[in-house]
Amino acid sequence: MGEIATSDRQITLYYNSGSRRAKQTLAYARAEGLPIQEIDILQTPLTGTQIMELVDRLGIKVADLVNQDHTSYSAKFSKAEFSPEDWIKMIQKNPDIMKQPIAIRGEITILVETPSDIIKI
Repeated sequence: MGEIATSDRQITLYYNSGSRRAKQTLAYARAEGLPIQEIDILQTPLTGTQIMELVDRLGIKVADLVNQDHTSYSAKFSKAEFSPEDWIKMIQKNPDIMKQPIAIRGEITILVETPSDIIKI
C-alpha cells in the first residue's frame, strides 16, 4: 500500500512516549502477551506519506488526526481550517498534537481510545 509495513502476526503501535494513554496501552498489550512493534512518534518522526496512510487506514481527514484540545496545540495554533498539507506539516513539527496511539495489525487500523482497545485487533 505505502510506506507502512504491516503484519498479521504483530501489532504496530504508533504512539507518543509522553502520553499516559500510550504508556497504559503498551503496558496492557505486554500484559496480554501481544507482539508489539513500537514506534514512538517523538523519536521517529512520521513522513507525510505515513501520516496520509494512517489517515486513509482510519478513514478520517487529516484534520481529525489532530487533537485540537491538546495544550500544545492551543499554545501554538488557533482553531481554524487548514489544508491537508498544512495539517501534515503541523503534525510533523509538533507530533505531540497527533491523536494516538494508533494500532495496526494486517489490514485493521484503530485509534486506541482506552488501553483495552488494543485487544480488539
